Amino acid sequence: MAGKKKEISLQININNDDQWSEVLATKGLIVVDVYQQWCGPCRAVVSLFRKIKNELGDDLLHFATAEADGIEALEKYRGKCEPTFLFYAGGQLVSVLRGPNSPLLQKTIQEELNKEKSVLEHGAARRAVKDEGLTEEEVNDDIEDHPHDEGLIIADNKSYTVAIIKPDVVAHGKAEEIMMKIQDAGFVILAHEERTLSEAEAEGFYQHKAAEPYFQELIQFMSSGPSHVLLISKMEDREDVIPAWREFIGPPDVEEARTQQPESLRAQYGTETLSNALHGSSDSEQASRELAFFFPNFRMAMAGSGSERAGPEQGHVERTLALIRPDAARENREEILARIHDAGFTVAMQKEIMLSEDQVRQFYSSHLQQEYFPSLLESMTSGPVLALALVKQGAVEHWRNILGPKDPVQAKSEEPNSLRAQFSDVNSSVNQLHGSRSSDEAEVEIGFFFPPEDTLAVIKPHTERKEEILEEIQARGFSISHLKDTVLSREMAEEFYKEHRDKPFFSQLVDYMCRGPCTMMVLTKENAVDEWRAAMGPTDPSEARQTAPGSLRARFAKDMLENGVHGSSNMEQAHQKIQFIFGDIGAESVIIDGAASPPLETEESFAELKNLQASRSPSFDDSRNQREPSTEEAETHPETSESHAASSDETDTLETPASSRQDTGDPTNS
Repeated sequence: MAGKKKEISLQININNDDQWSEVLATKGLIVVDVYQQWCGPCRAVVSLFRKIKNELGDDLLHFATAEADGIEALEKYRGKCEPTFLFYAGGQLVSVLRGPNSPLLQKTIQEELNKEKSVLEHGAARRAVKDEGLTEEEVNDDIEDHPHDEGLIIADNKSYTVAIIKPDVVAHGKAEEIMMKIQDAGFVILAHEERTLSEAEAEGFYQHKAAEPYFQELIQFMSSGPSHVLLISKMEDREDVIPAWREFIGPPDVEEARTQQPESLRAQYGTETLSNALHGSSDSEQASRELAFFFPNFRMAMAGSGSERAGPEQGHVERTLALIRPDAARENREEILARIHDAGFTVAMQKEIMLSEDQVRQFYSSHLQQEYFPSLLESMTSGPVLALALVKQGAVEHWRNILGPKDPVQAKSEEPNSLRAQFSDVNSSVNQLHGSRSSDEAEVEIGFFFPPEDTLAVIKPHTERKEEILEEIQARGFSISHLKDTVLSREMAEEFYKEHRDKPFFSQLVDYMCRGPCTMMVLTKENAVDEWRAAMGPTDPSEARQTAPGSLRARFAKDMLENGVHGSSNMEQAHQKIQFIFGDIGAESVIIDGAASPPLETEESFAELKNLQASRSPSFDDSRNQREPSTEEAETHPETSESHAASSDETDTLETPASSRQDTGDPTNS
């Protein structure tokens, strides 16, 4: 029987200078999608590239993605958002195109390919170009002012809207088809993220509809699976995109859309009022709020200058840390969260954590000698603290304003409607809410409670469509800080899975992992462990297809054994496995003694693996509610899809010590 045809990668991934030089030496035309590490390549054009490649079948045409953050030759493209495609031939830049304009992109590819063929076949002159869209002054400004900027920057003269392709449409595989139609209609997709909303996130996003009778049904629907979140503008400068987008998607009521605007997207793809396929911001104010919710790093460049602003208004979208101390978190949590939402804040990240005395001393390291510190220490360790990363234009100042005076007695007297007046005990010197005092301090404090995490990810042997998995990883905002392909020896595989040495499936698992090269990666992101596990989906592919159809295992796995990808179960395991595979680089992630999550216990849910030789797809329905062991092959469990869900687990860890702040003011008043 003929062997299975090996799938050829559509796009070459370029991550460093050596790879860049090697690709530029390739014969023919190379179309390079330049992207930023934080947002990933433009996935909206992948279907177009595949269509062009299949139609032309030309060996001289190559597609590549290039991470500007790691390539010196692309330094001037760092900190930019609008999709940019560079056309190279003979090592020279021959054309530049911005924006995923499908018809223009297809036309340019064909024209430049014909030109390069003429050069190669007939000796015609190759004409190199400069990127006129980046003047020398702009290039210098980028390098000097924003050398490590990872914010989303778009032109000041463009209006924008946030669009959502809803879960039902994504589940039916129509997302890419819709994105192609969006681009064909003249819209530009400035940013794109596939994201599964938790119920808490959906409630926060749709808080303005909380009084509607269908609210709970809406929340359940929007958190039922992955959505595609898009930031959309128009090609024509200064055209207001919001009314144009709402006209394009059609009325919210699907029946009305089919009657009045049969060509609209909702008429074509919607099924009922809630499942109406797409969402669009209703006005510029709502667009600004929704932008802060999904793309908090958004910034807009001022036209004609090197300065920047956030959103369509003059305020700067920023983050601030809010702490609800134990007494208030225990007694008034929901009321305070409601006030936060009413004030227009977006809760970007949320964590409930029991702090140790050492962690409190770390966070308040500059206040250890103050007379109030013992009371502060007692308060902060008396129960779980709720930490929130809040996003809003002018978030730092706005949050401090609604907190009210530092002294609870003064707050009740002078500003009785403030949060500290309403939710602090006047008999205590410690107020119950904290806010960062500046944007710089906010980033330090957010980093303390929500540090970037490393997790180990593995693409297992013989997993098909590896390049698509790598694209998905980057599109979900992970940074691949280390990557290598490794063929595990039997000794290495046995050591990697040593905690399962006594299990009946151990030998079969080791045999499989040694069959071919594994792609080993260190993924870095805030909340990386949980987010990677959510991206993978349940261990059992059949369960994944039912409960998380957009997950990697739902789309790429074969069965329980060959389920495509692996991820660490907790921070402690991630640290250990990274050190085992990559050596001391894992030491960059500091784990405070006693704070890391303990290994989860192993159950017998893999007993059916003994039947794998007879049946490649065993049923594990009766194990669905069990917890996953320290290595995910040991059993199935329902993975959480909440990117920033609050946790009451007292084993949550603070990995990054607070910076040495010089301020000696009372932290209870911050």
